[in-house]
Amino acid sequence: MNIYIIIPVFNEEKYLQESIDSIVKQTLLPKILLLVNDSSTDNSEKILKKYSNEFSWIKYINIKSKQEHVPGEKVIRTFYKGLEKLDSNYDVICKFDSDIILPENYLESIINIFNGDSKVGIAGGNLYIKKKNNWVYEKISSKNHVRGPIKSYRKKCFEDIQGLRKSIGWDTVDVLIAQYHGWKIKADKSLIVKHLKPTGANYTYNSKFLQGEALYKMRFGIILSIISVLKTSINTGRFLIIFFAKIGYINALFKRKEKIVTKEQGKFIRKHRWKRALSNFLNR
Repeated sequence: MNIYIIIPVFNEEKYLQESIDSIVKQTLLPKILLLVNDSSTDNSEKILKKYSNEFSWIKYINIKSKQEHVPGEKVIRTFYKGLEKLDSNYDVICKFDSDIILPENYLESIINIFNGDSKVGIAGGNLYIKKKNNWVYEKISSKNHVRGPIKSYRKKCFEDIQGLRKSIGWDTVDVLIAQYHGWKIKADKSLIVKHLKPTGANYTYNSKFLQGEALYKMRFGIILSIISVLKTSINTGRFLIIFFAKIGYINALFKRKEKIVTKEQGKFIRKHRWKRALSNFLNR
């Protein structure tokens, strides 16, 4: 399988070299690694130039956008700037972050997953963060969920879900819409990916309200949204999330923010989530 990787980059000089090195050392190399440098003001471009000069399959481009980090929207717009520069001769397209360290067998294992089951549309590993010199699971979501920094898509699945939404919630809705189209999601828990910068480290104050907005845009409905936010707050120990999410949801409701799924897809999502919530409750 031909693997194309796109990595958005924004002021990541602290982590970039380790991240790229982990791709260079893969037991199975991608056909193309394209790094999209989005308005970085540090030495990120210098690092990108070094690797692009050394490896023919590593490329980078520079783009300009607003400096503020907007979760979801900014990173996906940057991803698409990269996708526009590539041909469509890929079998697997990966959207990775520039602050992760992959195990050496990561890409080989992902391809084995896709080859082993033709119905798997999205695959990945699990993210771990460093706490007191130990690497621990970043407990934001289930280990069965493939997180945004390490997404790999089978081409047909990527086409079926019509790519990635340029919105907060993109890395949840992609999985749900893939399942709507009959695709399976596979997270290999043995693939431990080191996440050098914990999620939310660079979020602004206004970003705190975006989880509620995302749930509204995905048509979760009020009750499911409350359950989802409660679960996140318990997992992370950040109980103020409940307050911020509530404000974000209400704000999106009154402003009639554009939904990122159709009514039919929203109906599927709610049914799917209720079924999972009931299953989790019964298995306790």
